[in-house]
Amino acid sequence: MHDDALLRVSSLAKSVPGGRELFRGLDLIARPGQLIAIVGESGVGKSTLLNILAGLDRPDAGQVAIEGVGLETLDEAALTRLRATRVGFVFQAFHVLPYLTLRQNIALPLALVSADRRSITARADAMLERVGLGTRGGGYARDLSGGELQRVAIARALVHRPAIILADEPTGNLDPETAAKILALFSTAVRENGVAAIIVTHSEAAAAIADIVLTLTATGLERRA
Repeated sequence: MHDDALLRVSSLAKSVPGGRELFRGLDLIARPGQLIAIVGESGVGKSTLLNILAGLDRPDAGQVAIEGVGLETLDEAALTRLRATRVGFVFQAFHVLPYLTLRQNIALPLALVSADRRSITARADAMLERVGLGTRGGGYARDLSGGELQRVAIARALVHRPAIILADEPTGNLDPETAAKILALFSTAVRENGVAAIIVTHSEAAAAIADIVLTLTATGLERRA
């Protein structure tokens, strides 16, 4: 049987220095077009889990596979390339570089893996159009609102056609009305592009757009009814 999982996590365990266990026995599967929200109390390890899924941190036990490739089998160079080509990131603080134009910000993931400047520009402009900033490509971050900055961040996360997107509190700095618009855009973009998205969030509004809501506890992930 064909396994269409873009992300597969098996029996993951992680402790912090000093020995306190964050979680153990953690299993997770994410498929194309699926949006999964992970909620939980502060300090339970949500951001640590995202870092492990991205290969930025190593688990104490268990496995993470992206498109069937086990992260534990990769050296740092291969992990870096996998992140550059198969993973997109969206952060609470946007991480949009102020000294680059919006077009250049969105093109960054492409520039890491391609030298075809014409193709890169065309794809960046297409993503600007998709997120409603089609006329703003030559502008700079200093002229944008928080919602517009997060639109740029979403476009950047999707431009290189990743397998998965990891989002850490993507609407944490936005007012409720703007957050609702960004969440709708994010949800549509994930489904239209067939990526799997993992959102770590405290926001009930963000969790509400997810197909599955999971609560992170010391014994793993529990599905919310």
